[in-house]
Amino acid sequence: MTSDVDHTIEGPLLPDYGDACVTGLVPALLEGSHEPDWLSHDLLSARRVLLLVLDGLGWNQLQQRRGAAPVLTAMEGCSITTVAPSTTAAALTSISTGCPPGEHGVVGYRIAVDGAVLNALRWTSGDGDARRRIDPSTFQPCPTFGNQYPPVVTRAEFAGSGFSQAHLSATRLVGYADRRDLVDRTVDLLASGEPFVYAYWDGIDRTAHEHGLEDRYEEELADCDAMVAALIDRVPPGTAVVVTADHGQVHVGDRILDLPLEVTSCLDGQSGEARFRWLHARPGAAAELHAAAVGAFGDLAWIRTRDEVEAECWLGPRLGAAARSRLGDVALVARAQVAFRDPAEVMSIRLIGRHGSLTPDEMLVPAVGVVT
Repeated sequence: MTSDVDHTIEGPLLPDYGDACVTGLVPALLEGSHEPDWLSHDLLSARRVLLLVLDGLGWNQLQQRRGAAPVLTAMEGCSITTVAPSTTAAALTSISTGCPPGEHGVVGYRIAVDGAVLNALRWTSGDGDARRRIDPSTFQPCPTFGNQYPPVVTRAEFAGSGFSQAHLSATRLVGYADRRDLVDRTVDLLASGEPFVYAYWDGIDRTAHEHGLEDRYEEELADCDAMVAALIDRVPPGTAVVVTADHGQVHVGDRILDLPLEVTSCLDGQSGEARFRWLHARPGAAAELHAAAVGAFGDLAWIRTRDEVEAECWLGPRLGAAARSRLGDVALVARAQVAFRDPAEVMSIRLIGRHGSLTPDEMLVPAVGVVT
């Protein structure tokens, strides 16, 4: 498997929590608490703001497909980093709260909580719906959108979900049925006088997961570009249309690796996701687990102990007690185009595109915009 390693990737690309990171978007656009130099003054001073999150649209993937996205690539802006891990649950919560995962506590896709593993997007654990046992409102304590109660345009089926309760608390959810409905509802809100609207589309991410980063991905990107063009054309004059994402993607395909016996013999379970696994050690076996992981995957992954992750500020400059309790003993973080299997993780579809790790393809996302 060593031939799959990109030797140009020396170390992990860590989130730029102090500056150019998705955690700074809402504080700058909605709260006006600072003016980062990676957002233009025109965007920051606009009378109305639309913040559109295109789930899964990495900066590198966008730049490699400029022909499919002439509107997005013509916008003013640059790349910024997402958070660690580069996954939807952690990053969307960081966008809505303006806080790193180490503070809001949504530290990944599958999170170890009180002896169970919580699927944060579905808010389920091994015994089903986890909303009663794991209260979303206390699990994620940080206020969202500066407590300003903005409208959030998202898929109608997401309303009432545990994850929505966790990362979109104190908002007004406005459900849509399809892409055209997203545009209509967003335009109506801005035309009615709303000063800030947050909208979310997950089509790029779903397409990459199911079909990889090939023709179907490019078709979805082109459709999203047309959606952005329609929004720009229809929102009221003087509206800042800002587009970002929660993470990028890598094409993994069938390169799914099983953990060898020397690792599993030290293991009490896994959490996280396939490109950012948290390995939980049997009592007293943490050091042995770390050594075994390095021996098995040191040429394919960045491997850190929990203390090293905290010292290197992967999840933010401060790791709260709740967040720390949800981490494993060893982080197994792919730098090659591979994923690591957890037999306890059951998927309804075969995932081809994946994310979660700290490579540039996963970590860099757009922060681009235009004022109409």
